[in-house]
Amino acid sequence: MPQIPQTLHELTVGQLSARSGAAVSALHFYESKGLITSSRTSGNQRRYTRDALRRVAFVRAAQRVGIPLATIRQALAELPQERTPNREDWARLSEAWRSELDERIKQLGRLRDHLTDCIGCGCLSLETCVLSNPDDVSGERITGSRLMPERKAADGSKAS
Repeated sequence: MPQIPQTLHELTVGQLSARSGAAVSALHFYESKGLITSSRTSGNQRRYTRDALRRVAFVRAAQRVGIPLATIRQALAELPQERTPNREDWARLSEAWRSELDERIKQLGRLRDHLTDCIGCGCLSLETCVLSNPDDVSGERITGSRLMPERKAADGSKAS
């Protein structure tokens, strides 16, 4: 039986871009971050195996829901080389990412709720401003911006 030439199994960066919908610059960026890999021709042109199509789709879907690239790279690193993420991989990973996304949604909700207070002020120097100075201990005693006095060490020098 005749073998299919390897070149038919490989995509140029332009072909991968056209088929995946990702810009060429994004593909180069993904490659620099270790999300996809390529080989080089004798003329130093990039060639991607067809599994790169599914990997790019996986990366873009994960990005759309707010997963950081470092987390996506870790997920892809768990797969054998040239193994494309499948439905089971996505289900397993998306379940793990769900709690992270839920926590981010809660945090954004809190920020949105506190934003209303700051819109009325405009200067972000409210007595209690969780946006401009979260976890402000001194803000419980005094308001506005203040330079804190320098502390002196026991030997009289400035404490760091």
